[in-house]
Amino acid sequence: MSRVGRNPIELPQGVSASLKGQQIDIKGPKGTLGFLLSSEVTVSVDDKSMTVEPRGQSKRARQLWGTSRSILANCVDGVSKGFRKELQINGVGYRAQMKGSELSLAVGLCHDVTFSPREGLTVSVPSNTQIVIEGIDKQKVGQFAAEIRNARPPEPYKGKGIRYADEAVYLKVGKKK
Repeated sequence: MSRVGRNPIELPQGVSASLKGQQIDIKGPKGTLGFLLSSEVTVSVDDKSMTVEPRGQSKRARQLWGTSRSILANCVDGVSKGFRKELQINGVGYRAQMKGSELSLAVGLCHDVTFSPREGLTVSVPSNTQIVIEGIDKQKVGQFAAEIRNARPPEPYKGKGIRYADEAVYLKVGKKK
């Protein structure tokens, strides 16, 4: 039995959910998100909460029970509070800047690497070594942050590169003299 799936999803004030067949739409102060449920699970929507139940006891239904509940909880959090990822750039001469709506990174390559933010995401550069990505869809925010980090991941000897703000990079010992 799923321990995650049993928990109801509380709807904060200002957030509403509407169910049409297997499509659920969640509206909140920051926007609207939709999710197409699998036919293996059912959702019941009350005024202040949602509950997810499996339709049967098959392995697939039990797998999708907790997964669907987590995705719906992330949708509720996204439309009420939003999601945010912070990236830190370390290295001499490494910097980030916004050129119009595009993010331009100078990370030690012969050319600048540019990224255009996806729909629904806002990218800001508070300082030339810090990048902030915000949006209501947790998957889009995380995927875009991972693509930016992949432009120059942190290397293990000096720690140069792009890392998440809360990421710990363990440095290796270099050559001994």
